[in-house]
Amino acid sequence: MKKMLALLLALILCVGIIPAMAEGIAKEDIKMGVILLHDEDSTYDLNFINGVTEAFANLGLSEDQLIIARNQPESNQCAETALDLIDEGCNMIFFDSYGHQFYTDDAVAANPEVKFFHATGDRAHVLGYANLYNAFADIYEGRYLAGIAAGMKLNEIKAAGQLKGETPLMGYVGAYTYAEVVSGYTSFYLGAKSVCPDVTMKVQFTGSWYDEKEEKAAAEALIALGCDLISQHADSMGAPTACENAGIPNVCYNISTKESCPDTYLVFSRINWAPYFEYIIEKTIAGEEIETDWVGTIASGSVVVADLNEAVAAAGTQEAIDAATAELVAGTLHVFDTAKEGFITVKGEALTEDWKPGEGTDGSFVDGTKIVYDGYFHESLYRSAPYFDATIDGIEQLNQKF
Repeated sequence: MKKMLALLLALILCVGIIPAMAEGIAKEDIKMGVILLHDEDSTYDLNFINGVTEAFANLGLSEDQLIIARNQPESNQCAETALDLIDEGCNMIFFDSYGHQFYTDDAVAANPEVKFFHATGDRAHVLGYANLYNAFADIYEGRYLAGIAAGMKLNEIKAAGQLKGETPLMGYVGAYTYAEVVSGYTSFYLGAKSVCPDVTMKVQFTGSWYDEKEEKAAAEALIALGCDLISQHADSMGAPTACENAGIPNVCYNISTKESCPDTYLVFSRINWAPYFEYIIEKTIAGEEIETDWVGTIASGSVVVADLNEAVAAAGTQEAIDAATAELVAGTLHVFDTAKEGFITVKGEALTEDWKPGEGTDGSFVDGTKIVYDGYFHESLYRSAPYFDATIDGIEQLNQKF
């Protein structure tokens, strides 16, 4: 009987009904090319450099197995660079910017033996290439936790009678009005609102992922409008510097500025990319399947909220962050809670099961997909990249940048 089953399985594999296991790559034959939008001066790109070098060290890979291509724009140049890296022996190509994905289809199709990875991308599951993958992390949960620190600080400012206006007002420097940015600043706002119910927020966009001059100018404009605290989805020291100069508390992204901005820095959040780099390398070596849409979590160490500045933070902030973290991991707290009355509304209306994200979905959801159910919006469940893109009550977009 066992022999018959073995013969049957062999026959099935031969005719292709069940695909055979892909062959792995020897550890010493791994060679990765990492294509960056900017360089180390950008906190966003530096975060990827740190992640991949940490992963290589943890796995015992050598420096000559990694090539980092810096300052590659979101244009055909990034695809040409990928082809050059393949010519240099790279069998894994990693892009760190959302816009890179729109220029690489031909390279992906022409090189099926090479694995391509787009961080923050949202097209892999739509295009269907077997060698194309997207990845992100539940950073919206990290931003929510950072928002708790912000809300508690606003309560402290309010109790001291030092608000600039009648109610707490936050400012947020954003890059673009993409869902990734909207999801991030909304979750930050909701974290603050969870402990400071009367807070509102204004968002100023720069139209760039990295522009120190524009980011500083946006923060200064928000401060001039009376904001009591500033955060950002931006990649330079522009906004933190503006806050330090003006004495306004600041919540950072990707980097701690405790040393350079000791009087205003509060806390920071970031995605730790080391676990993902380790995951894709180990799977490639083993010849095992890689998730088309991979999502890192707090529990996996992919979402980091750290380096709370006790000299600036309100008393009890770390305890509040720790308690909320435990609830998020346990699944008893949901960032986009639609069941909590008045917590999330759009033009006064609660989000229901019939609500869908807008243009930010990029056609990624089939008809009938439910995104709001069981009392909350399910972010990053149907693809790794965020898709919450509603402008909720309490948040004002001052301009639009696409």
